[in-house]
Amino acid sequence: MTQLTLEQAMARFEEWMNDPLIDDATKEELRGIAGQEKEIVDRFYRELAFGTGGLRGVMGAGTNRLNAYTVGKATQGLADWLLARGGVGSKPLSVVIAHDSRNLSPEFALDTALVLAGNGIRACLFHSLRPTPQLSYAVRALQADGGIVITASHNPPEYNGYKVYGSDGCQLVPEDANGVIAAIGAVAGLDQVKRMNRESAEQQGLHIWLDESADRDYVETVAAQSLNSDLIGSDALKDFHVVFTPLHGSGNMPVREVLKAVGFHHVHIVEEQEQPDGYFSTVKSPNPEEREAFAMAIDLAKEVNADIIIGTDPDADRMGAVARNRDGEYIPLSGNQSGAIIVHYLLSQLQERGALPDNGVVIKTIVTSEMGGDIARAYGADVENTLTGFKYIGEKMTRYEKTGEKSFLFGYEESYGYLTGTYARDKDAVVAAMLICEAAAYYSSKGKTLHDVLHELYERFGFYMEALESRTLKGIDGIAQIGSIMEDWRTGAPTEINGVKVKEMQDYAGGLNGLRPENVLKFMLEDGSWFCLRPSGTEPKIKVYFAVKRESAEASAEAMQQLKAAVMSRVDGIS
Repeated sequence: MTQLTLEQAMARFEEWMNDPLIDDATKEELRGIAGQEKEIVDRFYRELAFGTGGLRGVMGAGTNRLNAYTVGKATQGLADWLLARGGVGSKPLSVVIAHDSRNLSPEFALDTALVLAGNGIRACLFHSLRPTPQLSYAVRALQADGGIVITASHNPPEYNGYKVYGSDGCQLVPEDANGVIAAIGAVAGLDQVKRMNRESAEQQGLHIWLDESADRDYVETVAAQSLNSDLIGSDALKDFHVVFTPLHGSGNMPVREVLKAVGFHHVHIVEEQEQPDGYFSTVKSPNPEEREAFAMAIDLAKEVNADIIIGTDPDADRMGAVARNRDGEYIPLSGNQSGAIIVHYLLSQLQERGALPDNGVVIKTIVTSEMGGDIARAYGADVENTLTGFKYIGEKMTRYEKTGEKSFLFGYEESYGYLTGTYARDKDAVVAAMLICEAAAYYSSKGKTLHDVLHELYERFGFYMEALESRTLKGIDGIAQIGSIMEDWRTGAPTEINGVKVKEMQDYAGGLNGLRPENVLKFMLEDGSWFCLRPSGTEPKIKVYFAVKRESAEASAEAMQQLKAAVMSRVDGIS
């Protein structure tokens, strides 16, 4: 990625101020930072780049911000790339577009559609916010050539983003993403962005609205993944209660519709968080990975005596769950814990029905707990690891669908992303919400809570414990500091941590274990523990993942505390 000098960034700032294609409101925003060199450099020192989830950045004026101009340029580059590749079969090129509840998401979605139309590519839009996984499904169902979602997932409200999908409904893998990046780079100026007005685009059939049949098909397809709908709708579970918070996002209607379809009688919505709100005004962050996001939901759960709480992020690709234990306490499940429970539930139910294929495979990422893998292997399934990013899981799904070599059972990430079924190629909080509620209901009928089930799994497979530490390091200095941290650990790998020998350093920078090159370091210790350093692909963060396994919960907690303290003291000491 080319980074400009101070002088070059200031020159680019002046270019925007003098460009007749830049609107007055944007120029007024830029006038407000005149003379603030650090702010100008941060906005103009680079082009906003593709990462793990496509474009993602703070909204505002500048080349390193998400705005109508960076969205337009990205779309022109994507259009050029699609046109150069040709379409699916002989039909005209088409792209499906969805957006979430973030500020300016509808406007960015329409801008995207009109640039595609300006290039002769048909844009198929949803009328209002829809989940990211529904976009993935729609691309496949409509046999489109690609898809775009305007979203920044669970990032803070000042962010927005632009995820790009291929014709298989999967986010672009690096080879394709690099092709799009090159095409975007070849768009020399804003005058090269072709845009058609809305009226002309609609008249020429290059801008169409998807009707309610697209929603109905998606809900029916997700509900079809249920394994116990007869039990859920029975009198035995008539008093089973679910609390759901969409956290002001796109999961509101599809999650409710799917839960209704499979037979849940009592689903209580957190009303304060039901409606779309781009400011996410009731939470510090709309992230179901954080307990704080469930504060209102827990209060409601106590009122209605709910058995389980579920929450989805703004674009409904991540699901978090809070389950009630035997003491009536509401205890959050981590992404790894929910994943392990769902693996156990799915595979046990398939085995019970004689429907577990001999070539079944569970796919997870290298930073996801090994507990789910151990459970899957106990049922005779294969387990495969990928790099972080559900696109890599989707890529394997597509390969196995074509070859028939393996049958996909379940894919998941520790970061609260899950999928079963082959209808989509991205994580789906809607199906995950259904599955965790279904598992909770099934085990409730057996007199167990999800925490009981989790403890049984720990007793059988070992007391796994995982943790994540993140450090946010913004701007040019932050990028440099993240680089310094990675270089320090790469060139000065420790031989032991807290007296435990480091058995192996796995450096993925040059590719490893059949996976693509990625700036990730994973350290395997002789006692079975591991930790992993990875710069985030979507936020200005470095993430450090930890995993231990001991014979008791207490021993695991102590080992985790010691491992985290030793590793983070070194990470935080590098500047």
